[in-house]
Amino acid sequence: MSAIAFELPPEIRQACDGLTAFVRAEIFPRHEKHRALLEDQRKLYRDDGRFSDEAVALIREVRCAASRAGFYTMCVPEALGGGGLGHLAYYAGWEHLFRLCGPQNWLMLYVISHWAFGPSRLLERITDEARKRILEPMNAGETSMCFGLSEPGAGSDAAALATRAVPDGDGWKISRRKIWTTNAPIADYCIVFAVTNPSLASARKGGISAFLVPTNSHGFEVQRVVRLFGHIGGDEAELRLDEVLVEPWQLVGELDHGFDAALYGVSLGRIYNSARAVGYGRWALERALEYSKVRETFGRPISDYQGVTFPLAESVAEMHAAHLMGLNAAALLDKGQQAVKELSMTKAYSVQAGFRAVDRSIQTQGAIGFTNLLGLYHAWHSLRIVNVADGTNEILNRTVVQRLLKGDVDLKPMAMRYGKSLPQFALRWTLSNPVISTAPVGCRNESEVNDNVGAIGWSIADADMQEIDAIFARHGVVTSPENWIEKN
Repeated sequence: MSAIAFELPPEIRQACDGLTAFVRAEIFPRHEKHRALLEDQRKLYRDDGRFSDEAVALIREVRCAASRAGFYTMCVPEALGGGGLGHLAYYAGWEHLFRLCGPQNWLMLYVISHWAFGPSRLLERITDEARKRILEPMNAGETSMCFGLSEPGAGSDAAALATRAVPDGDGWKISRRKIWTTNAPIADYCIVFAVTNPSLASARKGGISAFLVPTNSHGFEVQRVVRLFGHIGGDEAELRLDEVLVEPWQLVGELDHGFDAALYGVSLGRIYNSARAVGYGRWALERALEYSKVRETFGRPISDYQGVTFPLAESVAEMHAAHLMGLNAAALLDKGQQAVKELSMTKAYSVQAGFRAVDRSIQTQGAIGFTNLLGLYHAWHSLRIVNVADGTNEILNRTVVQRLLKGDVDLKPMAMRYGKSLPQFALRWTLSNPVISTAPVGCRNESEVNDNVGAIGWSIADADMQEIDAIFARHGVVTSPENWIEKN
C-alpha cells in the first residue's frame, strides 16, 4: 500500500523484522491468553478508573520482555544505555507496530519505550545522581514515568504555566495542578515543569524548569483518572502537587531553561502520533479492502461500486503521502535539522488523514464497523484524540504559517543514498557552502542544475567535505576546486 523508491537503512529494516517476531511471540499470545481481562473494561480497570493490578503486571511483563530483547531501548541514546537508533527508527518502528497489531493488541504500546513513559532522549539532561538512581530499572522496563506539562489553564499555550517551584533551602517546593498526564496512574516518576523565575516566564524569556519527581513523594497525588469517550477507566490523569520537595539532583537540564526539554518532548510526541496515525490508517484500510471483496450486495461484491472504493483509494493516497512525510521529517531530525515546519505539517496531515482512513473503513464495513469485534472504533477514538494531543491541528498550522512568513519556504528533501543507482553527479565547489546535487544528464551549467535540484529532490547543503569526497569517490568522480566535474 505504501511502496517507496528507497529502502530504509539495514539496521531499521532488521529492527522492524525483529519487532514482527517479538509481537508474534510475546504480544499476540498474551492477548489470547488474557482476553477475558484485556477486553472487559470491568476487569481491566479498578473502581477508581486505574488499571487493575493484573493489567499493570502484564504491562510491566511486556516492557521487561521487550527490554531483554533489545527493542524497548533501541532508540534510547547509547550514553543512557540504549541502542542509539534515531528518529527515523523511532518513526518506522512505531508505524510498523501500529499497522501490525492494530488497536486490539494494545500491549504493543509498551514494546518500544514511549518518549514520555520510559527512557528516551529527554533523560540526557538529568543529573549524574539521577542516572544512578533511575536509569537501570527504567531501561529494564521495571519502572516507568510520565510527562507533567499541561495544566487546566495551559494547554496549547504551554508556556502559561501556573505551577510554581519556590526555593526552599538547597531545593524547591512545587505546588499546583497538572492534567492530561498520560501514564501517570501507573508511573514511578514524573517530569514536572514549573515556573522558577516568574519575571522571565512572564516575559517568555525562560524562567521554566523541569524536575524529576518520584510519584510517591510527599504531596504528590494522582487526584483522579480522566475518563474519555464513556470509558470507565484510562491512563490519563489529573495531578495535584502540594509543596512537593525536590532537591538539586532532580533538576532536568539548566535552571530556568527547562522549557526546551518540553518542546523537544512534544516534538517526539509528534513523530510518535504521526506514526500511530499512518499505522492505524493503513491497518484499517487493509481490512476495508479485504471486506469489500467478500461482502456482496445486489449480487455483486461491493468492491465493484466506485462509491465504496473511491474513498478508500483517496485514503490510500493520503496514507502514502503521510508515510513519506513522516519518513522525511524523521530523517531531517536525524541530520540535525530542526524541521519545525516539516514536523508540524507531518503531524497535522497524518492525524487528519489517518482519522479519515479509519472512518472510511468503518463506513465501508457498515454496522459491524461500530462493534467491539473489529476494533475499528478503538482506532477511531485514538486518532480523534491525537488531532488534539501534542499540538492541535490549528496550532500546527499556525506554526507552519509563522515559519513560512519568516522565509522558511523551501521543501527540505530527505537526503537518501541510492547506491549504484545514483544519477550523474555535478559539483559546485565553494569553500563556504559546498553543494552536491543529483544532476540529470544534459545539464550544462549551474543554473540548469539548480533548477533541477527541486524536481529531483535530493540535495545536501551543509555536508562535511570529507563525506562529499567519499561519496564522489565511490562513484568514480575525483573532486577538485574546479567549478564543475561531470561524469557520463
